[in-house]
Amino acid sequence: MTALLLEIWGGACYLLNKVGFSRAERGMTPEGQRAWRIRSWIVYLAGLPAWVTVFCIEHNWIAAAVESGGAPAMVCGLVIALKGRGKEPRWLDRLAMGSVVLGLVLSCWDYGGIRTLNQILELLIAAGFLLGTYLTARQRLDGYYWLMLGNVTCAALMGRQGYVILAIQQLVSLGFVIDAWCARKRKRH
Repeated sequence: MTALLLEIWGGACYLLNKVGFSRAERGMTPEGQRAWRIRSWIVYLAGLPAWVTVFCIEHNWIAAAVESGGAPAMVCGLVIALKGRGKEPRWLDRLAMGSVVLGLVLSCWDYGGIRTLNQILELLIAAGFLLGTYLTARQRLDGYYWLMLGNVTCAALMGRQGYVILAIQQLVSLGFVIDAWCARKRKRH
């Protein structure tokens, strides 16, 4: 029951985040875009505890640390949405990077090195979500490529571990990430 609740909570929040990104890219006014970005970052942070808990239950230490380390990048995105670019504290970046290193060390310690397919998937999730969150927080188009990688590899890992709802949520989220990327790309041209 607890696992199902975590799947619904984490999956719903992260899906709503991607819907928010998509809506922000399609917003008609700067105020509308800003409002969607703020909502998107808030709901992203709200889903974080559920995801970190699932990753810890499964000993996905790299993914758990990266998700935790992604919180500063999420806060950066929220600060940028609220106050504008250039107003975010620099220490948040350092904290995010330190979390990635911690997750890698914990995973190698727990498994005796990089020895499993799940760890490889976690490394790809780490790259995808950390870089994706970091770059989209700075409103960069290439952040969406990284989020796409994170969605696909997270869907694969969650599917392998029996979290069907989270696997499906990641694939549905992928559609919204692609939509946001398309909208941003059209605006640039």
